[in-house]
Amino acid sequence: MALKSTATATASSSSSSLCSVPTLFFAFTLLCTLSFSLFFLFNPLSSPSSSSSIYRNAFHSPQNSIQVFVADLPRSLNYGLLDKYWASGPDSRLGSGADHEIPKTQLPKSLEFPPYPENPLIKQYSAEYWILGDLMTPQAQRTASFAQRVFSAAEAEVVFVPFFATLSAELQLATAKGAFRKKAGNGDYERQRQVVDFVKNTEAWKRSGGRDHVFVLTDPVAMWHVRAEIAPAVLLVVDFGGWYRLESKSSNGNSSDVIQHAQVSLLKDVIVPYTHLLPRLQLTENKKRQTLLYFKGAKHRHRGGLVREKLWDLLVNEPDVIMEEGFPNATGREQSIKGMRTSKFCLHPAGDTPTSCRLFDAIQSLCIPVIVSDNIELPFEGIVDYSEFSVFVAVDDALKPNWVVSHLRTFPKEQRDRFRRKMAQFQPLFEYDNGHPGGIGPIPPDGAVNHVWKKVYQKLPMIKEAIIRERRKPPGVSVPPRCHCT
Repeated sequence: MALKSTATATASSSSSSLCSVPTLFFAFTLLCTLSFSLFFLFNPLSSPSSSSSIYRNAFHSPQNSIQVFVADLPRSLNYGLLDKYWASGPDSRLGSGADHEIPKTQLPKSLEFPPYPENPLIKQYSAEYWILGDLMTPQAQRTASFAQRVFSAAEAEVVFVPFFATLSAELQLATAKGAFRKKAGNGDYERQRQVVDFVKNTEAWKRSGGRDHVFVLTDPVAMWHVRAEIAPAVLLVVDFGGWYRLESKSSNGNSSDVIQHAQVSLLKDVIVPYTHLLPRLQLTENKKRQTLLYFKGAKHRHRGGLVREKLWDLLVNEPDVIMEEGFPNATGREQSIKGMRTSKFCLHPAGDTPTSCRLFDAIQSLCIPVIVSDNIELPFEGIVDYSEFSVFVAVDDALKPNWVVSHLRTFPKEQRDRFRRKMAQFQPLFEYDNGHPGGIGPIPPDGAVNHVWKKVYQKLPMIKEAIIRERRKPPGVSVPPRCHCT
């Protein structure tokens, strides 16, 4: 069954004016004719023969919205994957009692919009669920949404592909991790293939080469097998770590990171926040913090995360520093809440990728992030200035004995309080959950979903330019991908 919306399209209206004075009417008509002719003479994008919606709408969209068409994928590729998840057994990667999932006995049968898992290994990537939930909300309730849903691809500025790519990957990883990178017998690969084959056969994709399509790839391994095919699209990613070409064993944390710039770039893609796993602490609830620096997580990581092991060894015996090995299960969650809320600073070293949901847990806990990740990319930059509430430390400095602790002790209480007040202002920007069952309902205007679409909106001129450049190439001419260095 194809994905259907509960929203309804609205008809547009036009108005006209009449003038009873013949001379004025003639002058007005002549002026309109001249203006119309000049418009077509100097604006090649307005050619009536152009069928690409990006040409028609790029300069005419209201400043408070972006026109979004939702590709008509079957339900089995989004909410149907939630049905599959809730019908499956416990996640083998979580220990006993670790999962906060809603008991299956409490889930109504044939639920149109099932809840997203509380399983922390999956919940941290839930942006795909909340973004689609907003678009599936009836239009009358979407007054605060920056994205305006349209029901014709020809009217859209971008096409949203409603594939729960993260959930698809995690379902495969939970059942047969060893087969994940293989294609045979890999359910996730079959779903990836189904999505790509569907969208590439649509007229919307053929018009733009996929450049105006939007995919949510918050899990570093989402759509692993088809990345080269969707590379022209706008990718919503938490960072570019999953796209690095690094040999984890040979890099030793010192090799320069080579990003496949032909596939990912800040010029076309959007960095989005992880979903935080810890509850928000209001500024009025903040209490005295005794610990200087706190970290909870896995000590052993790969690639650039090798720096974490070195930091661990340097900091584990420092006074006023807590370094805990832990897993995001029920016990670990409670420990993290306590640790982050009673600490002045929270360490955020690179892991397998440059960032993690730990950063956003720290923000929600009003614990000043100490970011040790030279290659990190952060969501909503240009809207958020992270230096106003975070401490950035170069890896080389962090690995000097006693350097980190000594540096953090130089921040007076007044400055820490300013950081915390600024952090409280930005907490809502990193919130996806709209508080409605199934994610269907009005969203907060200052939340993560709207800011994701605002960042996509900023890409529209670049998308338009890329489409034009591709179309003007003579037949048979192939231009190699260029480095989109930033």
